[in-house]
Amino acid sequence: MGREDLEQVFRSAYPHVVAVAARVLGARDEAEDIAQEVFLAFARSSVPAGEAPGWLSVAAAHTALNHLRSSRRRASREERAEQATQEEDVADTIVRRDERRRVRVALARLPRRQAVALVLRHSGLSYAEIAAALELSPGSVGTTVRRAESALREELNRHASSG
Repeated sequence: MGREDLEQVFRSAYPHVVAVAARVLGARDEAEDIAQEVFLAFARSSVPAGEAPGWLSVAAAHTALNHLRSSRRRASREERAEQATQEEDVADTIVRRDERRRVRVALARLPRRQAVALVLRHSGLSYAEIAAALELSPGSVGTTVRRAESALREELNRHASSG
């Protein structure tokens, strides 16, 4: 844990790392757990500080997607979402929660690189930042994101029809 730059990188990147994880998980407390995990990995790594933001974003997306795939966590997350929204219209809440769950399940089924590119794009990273983080050519990021979006739609449609 002897990184001299850890505190500075942590201060500048923590909010974004939490935001990326929250995009995937939809739960801030779990996103903060993911961020801690990611920063511990960063502390043990030899990633140069200049590459830290991209590395941390990708690590946050990967780690959050891994957590998304464990159904035990998904069940407890849905219970918390249910408790948090009881004062709203029940039908609206159930529909919205079901949609979010379906999107997260579909996202977890996408090829990993597509899922990560999609999460990073929707977390506000530019094509250039995504290209650097995923070691893609800048010209292929748009294609990767579009393919991911269409694969996500296909997943959602396939599972909507099989109900």
